Amino acid sequence: MKIEENVVVGLTYELKVTNEQPDSLPFSVEVRDKDDPFYFLVGDSGLPKTFEKNLADKVEGDQFNFTLSVEEAYGKPDDELIVSVPKSQFNQERGFEEEMLQEGNFLPLIDEDGYPMQAKVVKDLGEEVLLDFNHPLTGMNLHFEGEVFAIREATDKEKEEGFRV
Repeated sequence: MKIEENVVVGLTYELKVTNEQPDSLPFSVEVRDKDDPFYFLVGDSGLPKTFEKNLADKVEGDQFNFTLSVEEAYGKPDDELIVSVPKSQFNQERGFEEEMLQEGNFLPLIDEDGYPMQAKVVKDLGEEVLLDFNHPLTGMNLHFEGEVFAIREATDKEKEEGFRV
């Protein structure tokens, strides 16, 4: 079986990133091994389309090594996704502890449709906190090196509702 639309793919890989500076050295941000492979549904993964395109037609056991530019990956940061939010919205009743609001932390949030999302705490502004809702890999070139670990046909339910690990 090869990687194509509506198949579930499992990958092992190392992801390294660089910024747009010409002398930027890659640094590792994620390793997925055979004990914890990364699975996704091709065509409905939420991943950059170029990521899936680079894996198209590969079969189980194939190696891959490719880079997504900032534009092909998550793009440049959007200033409109950096917003001030009252600290009062992050209280214990909602499952937040004060130390979670420290600069550099990522807050686990849920959007109005019930989907999980996250925001990075940029700065404590006293009564408010400055949050960055850009994807954590925004502004980065993504360097993937790995292996196709598994491929299987997606079930009708997965095709209809999306794949969940």
